[in-house]
Amino acid sequence: MRIALIGAAGQLGTDLLKCLPHAHPLTHAEIEITDSQNVAAVLDPLAPDIVVNTAAYNLVDKAEDEPERAFAINAQGPETLARWCNEHNATLVHVSTDYVFGADAGRTLPYTEADESGPLGVYGRSKLAGEMAVQGGCPRHFVIRTCGLYGQAATKSKGNFVKTMLRLADERSELKVVSDQHCTPSYTADVAAMIAAILKTTEYGLYHVTNSGAATWHAVAAEVLRLAGKSTPVIPIPSSEYPTKARRPGYSVLDCRKAEQLTGLTMPDWEDALGRYLAEIH
Repeated sequence: MRIALIGAAGQLGTDLLKCLPHAHPLTHAEIEITDSQNVAAVLDPLAPDIVVNTAAYNLVDKAEDEPERAFAINAQGPETLARWCNEHNATLVHVSTDYVFGADAGRTLPYTEADESGPLGVYGRSKLAGEMAVQGGCPRHFVIRTCGLYGQAATKSKGNFVKTMLRLADERSELKVVSDQHCTPSYTADVAAMIAAILKTTEYGLYHVTNSGAATWHAVAAEVLRLAGKSTPVIPIPSSEYPTKARRPGYSVLDCRKAEQLTGLTMPDWEDALGRYLAEIH
């Protein structure tokens, strides 16, 4: 089984490579997913049976100012990969986001794969367009929605939430963190393990893969500092006191039972995952 892993140097890609050690790693410098000729030039010689795409434009606020770039990477790129995979009888694994949800204010139940999407901003809309391109362009596909990723290899563009909180706790006398956005921050090692297990099947389709449980970003920040032994106060604030260009979902917790039932694996609780991550980076 030949696997091409696109975005291999990123947070999720790094851990996927550990779970799929025989995969051929491809970084942004090695493949341009928005260019069909480049995609063919890179993938044709490799002849992968499976293409895993973790590449994404994930600057949520900046996407509001450059929607063309967001859609090029998050929608046009997956469409190009789906076309190549369909023409070469390959399977495409595409990673998406909880930000395809959020429009139904007042939501309090985790989203299943059957729930209607409703993104709030350009980033979410571009990722949803990418999902649809994959679903419509390649029958043998796995679309994996996940949330709030953090891992050993923090993204070059924005780091990750956990490392940011640790840094700010050393720089400031107190931290103010929003307490009205509910989601499930997820450790890339756990997400990668589940994706690798899903890949052993041919039950193609859409899957939610996050750690279990739900938390606000304030709760996550407080737990990060508690586990790290830092005493910096963490003050809860509403989103209205931390204005951003792009709106965030008030609730975007994902129901992962479909993936768990398929694989027999249980996704660890977010607090357990956070504890393991902090132990590893320290």
